Amino acid sequence: MCGRYTIIHNVEAIAERFGVSVPPYAIRSSYNVAPTDAVPIIISDGGRKELLLAQWGLVPFWAKDREIGNRLINARAETLAEKASFKYALSRRRCLIPSDGFYEWQSVDGIKQPYYIRMKSGELFAFAGLWETWESPDGSPLISCAIITVEPNTVVAPIHTRMPAILKPDDEPVWLFGSPSSSSRRGALEMDMLRLLRPYPPDAMAAYPVARQVGNPANDTPTCIEPISLG
Repeated sequence: MCGRYTIIHNVEAIAERFGVSVPPYAIRSSYNVAPTDAVPIIISDGGRKELLLAQWGLVPFWAKDREIGNRLINARAETLAEKASFKYALSRRRCLIPSDGFYEWQSVDGIKQPYYIRMKSGELFAFAGLWETWESPDGSPLISCAIITVEPNTVVAPIHTRMPAILKPDDEPVWLFGSPSSSSRRGALEMDMLRLLRPYPPDAMAAYPVARQVGNPANDTPTCIEPISLG
């Protein structure tokens, strides 16, 4: 699973990278994004891209209460089309979730050691995500999202059994808007989208150990991503 990540770049950098307008509200940078935090996502809205804030932890539109979002921070790519929580969003509400790195924990002899995993270039990238709008009993809307996960590549495999689905830049518009070839074939859109969900090329990525302080979401400082020696 992916239970922590970073979004260190500011909103102007995010807007420039993904070709969206800077929103009129604040988006906080974070070295330790945790479940239920408000995070930036990019959705398709009438054929254009829009930057929104969403709760990390998806609440399906049919949910009785928002607490289900605490359990739905990730969605396995292999079962997206089958799970009631995700299949509607797969067909209609896909999103990009900007990030510049994520954490995974390696378990050795009962001790869990966190690693920070990012692009070697340090650049922004996009997790493949799903989003939903849920209406609370008082009528107020909640926008929420989940990060899709896949089998790990060779960088992540020694650390964890899953990794976030990171989209190649050329695949980002396809994930958001679909492809012309699938628009007229029943079920083809979902199949085309699932083909985009695969381990990211490992040659572009790097991983290194960091201090266990990242396990506490209250710790949100540059020290979270500083490499440490395990020797």
